[in-house]
Amino acid sequence: MKNLFLSISILLTFSCTTHTKNGELALNETHKVDTEKKKHQTYINPLDIDYTYMVYNSSKNKSYRSGADPAVIEFKGEYYMFVTRSFGYWHSKDLVNWDFIKPQQWFFEGSNAPTAFTYKDSLVYFAGDPAGYGSILYTDDPKKGTWTPTASISNNIQDSELFIDDDGKTYLYWGSSNVHPLRVKMLNKDDRFLETGVKKELFNLDEEKHGWERFGENNYHPTLKEGYMEGASMTKHNGKYYLQYAAPGTQFNVYADGVYIGDTPLGPFTYMKNNPMSFKPGGFTNGAGHGITVKQTNGQYWHFATMALASNAQWERRLCMFPTYFDEDGLMYSNTEYGDYPRFGASHPSKAGEHNGWMLLSYKGDVTVSTSLKQIMKFTSNDDDVEVTELSVEKTDDGQITAKVLTDENPKTFWVAEANDDKQWVNIEMQNAGNIHALQLNYHDHESGIYTRVEGLRHRFTIEVSEDGNNWQTVVDRSKSDIDAPNAYLVLNEPVKAKYVRYNNIEVPGANFAMSEIRVFGLGLEEKPKKVTGFNIERQKDRRDAALAWNPVEGAQGYNIRWGIAKDKLYQSWLVYDVEELYMRNLDRDTSYYFSIESFSENGISEKSEVIFIE
Repeated sequence: MKNLFLSISILLTFSCTTHTKNGELALNETHKVDTEKKKHQTYINPLDIDYTYMVYNSSKNKSYRSGADPAVIEFKGEYYMFVTRSFGYWHSKDLVNWDFIKPQQWFFEGSNAPTAFTYKDSLVYFAGDPAGYGSILYTDDPKKGTWTPTASISNNIQDSELFIDDDGKTYLYWGSSNVHPLRVKMLNKDDRFLETGVKKELFNLDEEKHGWERFGENNYHPTLKEGYMEGASMTKHNGKYYLQYAAPGTQFNVYADGVYIGDTPLGPFTYMKNNPMSFKPGGFTNGAGHGITVKQTNGQYWHFATMALASNAQWERRLCMFPTYFDEDGLMYSNTEYGDYPRFGASHPSKAGEHNGWMLLSYKGDVTVSTSLKQIMKFTSNDDDVEVTELSVEKTDDGQITAKVLTDENPKTFWVAEANDDKQWVNIEMQNAGNIHALQLNYHDHESGIYTRVEGLRHRFTIEVSEDGNNWQTVVDRSKSDIDAPNAYLVLNEPVKAKYVRYNNIEVPGANFAMSEIRVFGLGLEEKPKKVTGFNIERQKDRRDAALAWNPVEGAQGYNIRWGIAKDKLYQSWLVYDVEELYMRNLDRDTSYYFSIESFSENGISEKSEVIFIE
């Protein structure tokens, strides 16, 4: 599934230089930015990092950025993140701000589906190639970037996970297939990581029992029923071994991570009843699979995972980060509710990773633009074909070009300007005025013509706001910035009351300025929506499926459905806009569930409905 394209037949010692972001938002270039982050840091998914353009699909002239299959570790109180085909890796001190480390020499096409593991004073890093071969590198100074390869090559390691237990025994988990199970073999870390001869098949998907493992968007495909099992990751907690795995496919909204629990690294392993442990099927950006769980220095766990963008190609992806917990019954779960809204950063003393309460102000705002080369809706279908619909250009009564695709909460729709210069702009009139706290800019790669990691890329722009559409104030100034931020997250110093937001372009990578979504966050000025009534769940004959429906709530933008295996274990959530029904195909056949629902708008979140039990 992962199509590993890395050759590591020759491995050398590496040195590196570090490219920094000059502070979160380059304070010397902004008007009202960043003090709020220092008081209570926030972040948003997809993560705001300088994603690499992919060499994969370059033969087809497909140019796009991607970040997937993260391997994140803590080393000497700081954090390192390795990402598929990125020609280097990222470093952070706070799990919010990430700087890219670029080795002078690195694997051709970048490492694929990397694994990383910290053992005592050494960082161990592992990567594989298309044939399933790879080598293990180690270093005691990843910030400097000097690596030493071991004098051995391992095979059969697609989507691998290296795990060294407290006793020094070393295990390699791997697998990426819709046929074969996950496997494990033991290595000798004291003898060049050579195989010891211990090898074992562990477990496979069971789609007949586990609805969320079924292949396809919303766990439905007209012909293919077998999902892909891949992306193994191991976490040891309180003497138990939590072997995580991804299913059913990286391009789908239901891409998720599940868990089997064992008493030893070799098993036997038992399916965790509240699976999947990381799941984000709804909202703006979907998916939360093929990840890794890292323990912060304060003991808080975080799950980094892969989100599907899949507009230019199936393999166009982004990264996400969710707080992760172990409950009193030893069940592992992540908090993904409102998972692409602003969240408290890792430094928050009591709410790290939780939604911070800022709501979406820009949804369905009226958008006018300077020019329009095209407006597109793309859908990457189950058979790998990309369906492209060019939308007709519409204008206001006074002749201004509209672009509804920029406020529709769909990353696969986008607008392309006729040029990439300072004459291009976007103006949003929000449905209602509100207090703006932050913005997220989601740029689109439209025929960018870039196929690898390129230094010197930058996004330059200014953002203004207004209450009346006539009097404007600048709240973000990146007109001279050297920051490359394809998913820029901008937090204002103080909230600003406004109804209008204007983006003024100066320069972005690529031939044309293109954008998929401008998202404005804060709080509206009216009352929260009312509690949902009429919530009804009908479990289907196929018990993996359930039909949900409820009464509309006046003024609601959408609804957030929660469910789980107990009243106090509603660990899963699914956010939807503008509908009063949802058909789910992700339930486990033999499990009973509890459901609740709430409405939300730019003004806040309603009271939760009563919990409903479904046999």
